Amino acid sequence: MFYVDKKLQFPVRVETPNPLFARALQQAIGGVEGEIRVAMQYFFQACGARGNPKYRDLLMNTAAEELGHIEMLATAVALNLEGAPLSLQEAAAADPVGGAVLGGINMKNLLSAGMSAMPVDSDGVPFDMSHIYASGNIAADMGANVTAESTGRILATRLYNMTNDPGMKEMLAYLIARDTMHQNQWLAAVEELGGNENVFPIPNSFPQSEENQDFSYAFLGFQRDGSEPVQGRWSEGASIDGNGSFTSRPMEPMGEEPNLGRARENSGAQAEQL
Repeated sequence: MFYVDKKLQFPVRVETPNPLFARALQQAIGGVEGEIRVAMQYFFQACGARGNPKYRDLLMNTAAEELGHIEMLATAVALNLEGAPLSLQEAAAADPVGGAVLGGINMKNLLSAGMSAMPVDSDGVPFDMSHIYASGNIAADMGANVTAESTGRILATRLYNMTNDPGMKEMLAYLIARDTMHQNQWLAAVEELGGNENVFPIPNSFPQSEENQDFSYAFLGFQRDGSEPVQGRWSEGASIDGNGSFTSRPMEPMGEEPNLGRARENSGAQAEQL
């Protein structure tokens, strides 16, 4: 169940409307790094969270927060579009070259939404939910969430550096701070679940005795000349989960050359395949 408040989560003000920046902000709404992505990811993770109910609550509260971020960014897009020309003639009169593309404005914001935000990225491509990760494994989902918040924070800092508008910088500084918290809270959840030595490998419910342990902690090199793989923390010493030791070696083929035999009758193959 959700409730709505007429007030924004954080103040949104634009001193100098900038239609081009409105287009950039669309990436933070409907891009793969954007707020629609994380809001839906946390929501569906929460809906499928089994076990201790506090993890469902953690996810659902953050999903609700992200919906508020969408509202903030949509408001910012609309306010920045206040500076957009309403006619091609007006734009062309001001700048014949720039007017051809309305100074970089996303045409969908004008033609389909009447100077408002849309659930699209900065190129006008609709968000299609293909980047929603909700596995039903709470530890795996926390890892996906750290990545989502990391890429979202990268995007927000790039947007922050693109604008000189004090109001936009103020809003983005808030969103960047929330990305900081969210990265930390997901990592804290992993720590609470048991940390590296109890959480990994995911899923920890599968007995490692049933996997091919010759390859569980071996870093494999695929250099054509068979030379040693690049060395690092991943190639020697105790594994991160504490269950083994890293090794490294060149990979050699262990299987046969595949031969599928003849094609079946009436399979649509060429006669030479039968």
